[in-house]
Amino acid sequence: MKAWLLPSTDGPDSYILGDIPEPEPGPGEVVVGLEVSGLNHLDLWVSRGLPAPKQMPHVGGADGAGVVAAVGEGVYGFAVGDEVIIDPSLSCGRCRECVTGQNVYCDSFQILGEHVPGTLTERIAVPARSLVRKPEAMTWEVAGSFGMATGTALRMLERARLREGETVLVVGVGGGVSSAAMHLAVGLRANVYVTSRSPSKIESALGAGAVAGFDSEGDFGSEMAAAGGADVVVDNVGPATFRQSIKAARKGGRIAVCGATSGPKLELTVPHLFFRQVEIIGSSMASRSQFARATHLVGSGQARSPVDRVFDFDELPSALALLDAGDQMGKLAIRH
Repeated sequence: MKAWLLPSTDGPDSYILGDIPEPEPGPGEVVVGLEVSGLNHLDLWVSRGLPAPKQMPHVGGADGAGVVAAVGEGVYGFAVGDEVIIDPSLSCGRCRECVTGQNVYCDSFQILGEHVPGTLTERIAVPARSLVRKPEAMTWEVAGSFGMATGTALRMLERARLREGETVLVVGVGGGVSSAAMHLAVGLRANVYVTSRSPSKIESALGAGAVAGFDSEGDFGSEMAAAGGADVVVDNVGPATFRQSIKAARKGGRIAVCGATSGPKLELTVPHLFFRQVEIIGSSMASRSQFARATHLVGSGQARSPVDRVFDFDELPSALALLDAGDQMGKLAIRH
């Protein structure tokens, strides 16, 4: 069967279309015939060796949705023909963390498309516990692309203890997780502010329910503080914006961090943290229950996950180029 293979870590141009063996479901596994998969910045980072795949050639892709094609021994609750969405978080399913619903803390935690071959293929075998049913009203394009970004964003907001009526600042709203956080926060009835270098992306956020937007390259921390400050700041940019994010948080505010697209290290002025009692909260991916809640929020229409553009399977290089340029506002979906 066809798959997009990464034979080297020389960048997104390295992906080539090739053939891999058909998957067979092992015990507890389900084979899903993919209808749509979605791109994430993870697909760019892996192609550049950040991190390098354990085995080459590697199949990228974390998000996907499709129809159950085969069921392995010991699987209950899913049958051939079921429409499902794949949770890209993989874990052992047996340890204390997994059993208590905190699979993101599992010592065997892995991400589909990063640590193991992913969804940029025709069919894939995954553990049945990594599946949720596709809501009937959800389109395939949304089902196959929302998962990683929206699940990650929901965990950030929940770990930051966001409450209805609070103020949220989403930094760099054009990115997948940031865009998802904005839509989730609007759906959860927060007062949402955003930043971006792109006036058109700010306009798009305003049209989706944001209160106001600031230039990411300006003094958005002071602008947010002048508007009353943020109870919760969502920042996945890192060093380039973090000082501004601290300035934007009101006293007792919480800053949720899930990424570092501008680099892995930053310098903090510690008194700014303890005098103003600001919390910095690390977050990554989503637990099983959070992924299910994210699916419900998007499937019910309470939160949106816009798809910027849909590409055919053989158009992956063009989709990756668009993602790398950062010109999209919403998810990029790959139709299989």
